[in-house]
Amino acid sequence: MIKVLINGYYGQMGQVISQEIKKDTEMELVAGVDKNKSNNCDDFNIYNNIFDCNEDIDIIIDFSHPSSLPNLLKYSMEKNIPLVIGTTGFSNEDIEKIENTSKKIPIFYSANMSLGINVLVSIVKDIAPILEDSFDIEIIEKHHNKKIDAPSGTAYMIADEINKELNNSKEYVFGRNTKTNKREKKEIGIHAIRGGTIVGEHSVMFAGCDEVIEIKHSASSKKIFAQGAIKAAKFLYNQENGLYNMENLIKK
Repeated sequence: MIKVLINGYYGQMGQVISQEIKKDTEMELVAGVDKNKSNNCDDFNIYNNIFDCNEDIDIIIDFSHPSSLPNLLKYSMEKNIPLVIGTTGFSNEDIEKIENTSKKIPIFYSANMSLGINVLVSIVKDIAPILEDSFDIEIIEKHHNKKIDAPSGTAYMIADEINKELNNSKEYVFGRNTKTNKREKKEIGIHAIRGGTIVGEHSVMFAGCDEVIEIKHSASSKKIFAQGAIKAAKFLYNQENGLYNMENLIKK
């Protein structure tokens, strides 16, 4: 059995992952960490500070907040525990810390743990170079009204992967309410919508002359992200030190 600690246990994703692990015959949830105190009805310990946890842990799954990253990385290195990170909203400096830490422990990081969204990324990476000369690229993401970061980490991930395929020749434009000039070819537009209980929706639109190609992914439940994180944890369990993502999982 793979013994798991969930960082961000009382968050929405932490609770969904907890329920999915309880149904998994290959994993056991042995501890949780969350800065918010709550009455613990589970048969394992929940800690406010990760450094108070002394359980025997095989892997950590993190869906918390960027502010918890320094302690999370330090604890994982000290204990030599592989780490799955699904938290979003990281700065470039945070990403650099994750990359540096992955030289010492195995880390799986993805802004979106859905297998479907990562297939979408694979598709748009393939077609972007074909359409670049005559099509404009726009990314639209929609999420619930409680999501803090905007645009979403997934929208950035999609844009970054497209841009890599185009030799980083594109510039990101976020919304157009302040724009007074026409759209330029070097742009990738990124737009965020917040409302209701939308779990997550991402569309990539290639708009050409008299034709539009739109590729869309909709999430109906947070379970898809939990299931992806669990697959990532099982994949990471036997990996060497390094930084892994959903592309490694899909193409294994």
